[in-house]
Amino acid sequence: MKTMLRYLTFSLLLLLSCGPATSALPGSNDDSNGKTGTRERLMMDSGSVVLDLDLDRLEGTGVHADSAASHRDAVRFQVGPDTFFTILRFNGVLRGAEPGTIGLRWDHSRMLPGPLNAAANDLVLERTGSGQQFEFVVRNGQTGVVFFNVEGNLYQYDAAARRLRIEGGRLLISEELAKTLGRPSDAGMVVGEMSAASTMTPIEVTTFVNGEARSSTLPARKAGSPGAPQFVAGPDIVVGDIGNNGGLAQFGSATPPGGVLQVGLATGTTSCNNGNVDFNFLQLPNPDHSVIAQNLYRMSGGTSNDERLEQIGQAWVKHSFGANQDDACSFGCTPYFNATKLGVGCSDPYAASQLAAQGNQVGALGSRAWVNPFTGVFSVNPRPENHTGHTHTGTSHRVLVNASDLNTTLNTGATYYLEVQYDSPQEYAWCQTHPGECNMYNNASYRRFNVTGTTSFTFAAAAPTVRMTPATGAWTGATSSTIEPVPGVDGRAFVVYKVSGPVGGLWHYEYAIHNQNLDRSIQSFSVPLGCGITLSNVGFHAPPNHPGFPNDGTVGDAGFSNAVWTSTPTANDVTWNSETFAQNPNANAIRFGTMYNFRFDSDRPPQTVNATIGFFKTGTPISVAIQGPSPCAPLQLASAVSRKTHVGAGDFDIALPLTGEPGLESRSTGGDHTIVVTFSNPPNSGSASITDGTGSVAGSPAFNGNTMTVNLSGVSDVQKLTLKLSSVTDSFGQVLPDTSVSMNVLAGDVNPNKMVNASDIGMTKSQSGAGLTTANFRADVNASGDINGSDVGIVKAATGHNVP
Repeated sequence: MKTMLRYLTFSLLLLLSCGPATSALPGSNDDSNGKTGTRERLMMDSGSVVLDLDLDRLEGTGVHADSAASHRDAVRFQVGPDTFFTILRFNGVLRGAEPGTIGLRWDHSRMLPGPLNAAANDLVLERTGSGQQFEFVVRNGQTGVVFFNVEGNLYQYDAAARRLRIEGGRLLISEELAKTLGRPSDAGMVVGEMSAASTMTPIEVTTFVNGEARSSTLPARKAGSPGAPQFVAGPDIVVGDIGNNGGLAQFGSATPPGGVLQVGLATGTTSCNNGNVDFNFLQLPNPDHSVIAQNLYRMSGGTSNDERLEQIGQAWVKHSFGANQDDACSFGCTPYFNATKLGVGCSDPYAASQLAAQGNQVGALGSRAWVNPFTGVFSVNPRPENHTGHTHTGTSHRVLVNASDLNTTLNTGATYYLEVQYDSPQEYAWCQTHPGECNMYNNASYRRFNVTGTTSFTFAAAAPTVRMTPATGAWTGATSSTIEPVPGVDGRAFVVYKVSGPVGGLWHYEYAIHNQNLDRSIQSFSVPLGCGITLSNVGFHAPPNHPGFPNDGTVGDAGFSNAVWTSTPTANDVTWNSETFAQNPNANAIRFGTMYNFRFDSDRPPQTVNATIGFFKTGTPISVAIQGPSPCAPLQLASAVSRKTHVGAGDFDIALPLTGEPGLESRSTGGDHTIVVTFSNPPNSGSASITDGTGSVAGSPAFNGNTMTVNLSGVSDVQKLTLKLSSVTDSFGQVLPDTSVSMNVLAGDVNPNKMVNASDIGMTKSQSGAGLTTANFRADVNASGDINGSDVGIVKAATGHNVP
């Protein structure tokens, strides 16, 4: 089957015209029917890409979209080593570009405009697949977010120099970028041009006679020579394409007893050897081969349908064998002489039907329970793919999905992503003998698919495969934190999270724990809380685990549990957990290739906190930085003043410092004073009493916002008075320890220097008749609203008074 697919692919390539041919010479071996001749595939080697941007239009300042004025700045990139971009020539005529990506290596010579700057190290220029509206897009290579669509580009190819130019591509603001900029109506606005220039190196030359491939050669290239692929050290199996061999398809359905309708899916996939060592594809019972996991995800929720990313399906793993020696990744294949190894740069396809196969056959599906995903080791005694002793349904061992999670009437606007991951013992063994050359972390790729149907489903690829990135890379606006408890001994998982809102005063906190290849698995997840934090809509989501089957590697062949994790909110944290390993070895822990979601709403905004991750099989919990709701600030005394209302002129405050020399109240109003104390948080209860000096508290304190107001009466002149605040409690339930505020009382001390003398009399006289300001209000000693002879008389009567 693989051989047939390979020759079908060669034949189909003859019929593809991926772009306009603008500068090519006809070949001497051209024929009238176009089925005989020589096809060359050339790979981009080195070069540059220029985004000539109109910053005014991009940033929405100064120039409108319909204005003729334009000022462009050229942002230059070098073609990066992560480039996989090829063109085809047939009989000397340029047929166009194949789907692929051009990595953009930024030199950091200047700031990039707007959102581009945050993604500057991840930008790619992508040649999209057939059926897409735009031939090229500029996107974030990690998240998949598109910044610009490109239209109107032309190709120029110099055959003698093997030099390709792409020119005149108009840069259109994408819908995603327009929303990010807060200007949705700017989607489609032209903000510049894209051009590229690069050298091209032949990687495959094939001769056809009447449509049949008669010979194919791979030009020899030495490592380090121009056009040589940039292979990593050691074996490195990566997923080069998903859905290319049979797409993503439904292969059956079933309703388990007491359950809901489920469907069984599978996809075609192509692996590629990205390393400089031949990769083992040995057949069971030899365990030296990769196992292939398939996982399905859905992004939905919120106004933009990107609030959450959930895994909704998973399959058992396929055991690979018998490698083809194709070049689907355009790495430049050096074939191995037989099928036991995948040659350097070569690719190997599997059809969807092969990843859906059930029964005792070579390379059949086997339970994940047998596999250590980090070491790639699994038992071969008993055989991991033994299907003896059980009956298959339409969903058995395939990507198991509840039909309700795909039903288009129930999931309006949702988007779907299929992830494929290879795990191999060869990469781990190499890593142990070659420190620093560990290639177990890039084995997952994903691709977006559109879904149609309500109970029976069809799927169509909606974007190219995003290589060497797990499906969490598709989650718009999410942040990822790595969980790696013992580097080099066990694998990695990730907490991927997104905080959205506020909507109606609430923030939504969405966390997804994705276990890529961590064998110890995850049993608990805890988010810290604090005073003032209230939670609502606490939730959990996990994909369905397969039922138990004989020889499935679980204890008692019972299968892994589907029990919902327990959530426990307390005053200090909210924790979700499954059963422990001791309680149930088949508990619903987060095992490799699965992702579980945890969520809640809160009226508190986000801040950086440390979540706690607990493990299932072994290991002590660890902390991981995430965003969580911010607790209230500790209750503290912020400031205190003595406040008086000066008739007709308003309130004037005298500061009462909390430390050092007390403030001095120089106004005389018959012993009545008002103390206003401000706290860090709103108080709602508390009491006050005088502990030093003469006077009393009049009535109960009043509370407003962050203040507490205490009225005093019978306060004697010429003294130091101390007010104690007791049992002050804020709206979050925090209680302030007893705290004191002191004030010196000396009527007529206008200057104020703790004594009344001729200087105070002179200052009062000099302000007589003046309007009250913050600079002279002390001279209005009786708080009448006017500075006049009455105030002068009070000061004269107090002359000679002082406080220590």
